[in-house]
Amino acid sequence: MNELVAGGLVFSSNDEVMSRYDAHHLVRDGALRRVLRGVFVDARVPDSRELRVAAVEKVRPPAGVACGETAAWAMGVDVFAPGRRHDFTPTFLVPHGTTRITVPGVQCRQAKLTVHDVTDAYGTITTTPVRTAGDLLRRQYRPYALASADQLVRTGLVDLADLSDHVHRLKGYPGIRQARALVVLVDPRAESAGESWTRLRLHDAGFPTPELQVVVIDRDGVARRLDHAYVEQLVAVEFDGREHHTGALDAAHDHDRRGPLADQYGWRFVVARYATLFGPDNAFERQVGDLIGFTPIPRWWGTRAPQTRS
Repeated sequence: MNELVAGGLVFSSNDEVMSRYDAHHLVRDGALRRVLRGVFVDARVPDSRELRVAAVEKVRPPAGVACGETAAWAMGVDVFAPGRRHDFTPTFLVPHGTTRITVPGVQCRQAKLTVHDVTDAYGTITTTPVRTAGDLLRRQYRPYALASADQLVRTGLVDLADLSDHVHRLKGYPGIRQARALVVLVDPRAESAGESWTRLRLHDAGFPTPELQVVVIDRDGVARRLDHAYVEQLVAVEFDGREHHTGALDAAHDHDRRGPLADQYGWRFVVARYATLFGPDNAFERQVGDLIGFTPIPRWWGTRAPQTRS
């Protein structure tokens, strides 16, 4: 690798640092890491907000404003749909009346933008955190949209009251009905996207709202936290993602954490996974409903492939 690459600087396919062929093989061999589509860095350089900003600047078109997932990512929050993080196409807005720029590997669209919608506070020109959250609530697939807003509010980048005001002021925007329906459900206590998806599934099944992050002290004095709990019924609903709940040690840890509450107090657990929350089978809702005494509403999202709003 040349000095630019070895020095840890990001470069794009247009910088003529190396051919696309060479970059592809260095990524395959683990020497390079793809930061964005067409943007690379020495694989030894750790991820940081500064690195992300430099990558966005490499592909930002003239007059382009980073938006949606790109804006959130530049602010340090990953709100990508599952499977999209490693095939990430940067997205930018340009004001109406501005020529839409065509840049390979970049999506660019025209949109209504005011001075209150744009900021350079994060090192590159992006939509503001509130505008970013509002756009994600409108445009992303319903469960992913709620997860994105939960995380942006959780990090403190967005105030929930400001987000609600923003969404309810918008008129005539695509997806606004979805955004208004979801903003009342946003809760920064969700600690992962999976918890947000689970909470939305419970809501859309017509179940009562569970309590979040409930701490239960077992008889040994150990505090054990539950993702979602119906306390009166002693029913806990938890999301087990692949990253932390797939290996033998993970399974043993989950058993050690849940077992004492089941044995000592009679808590019953329903464990959600991606496969149980998405798809046509509503076994998850039936299981929860049987335990808390409610009949679930039939599924109406997750029964088909997600659609992206234009």
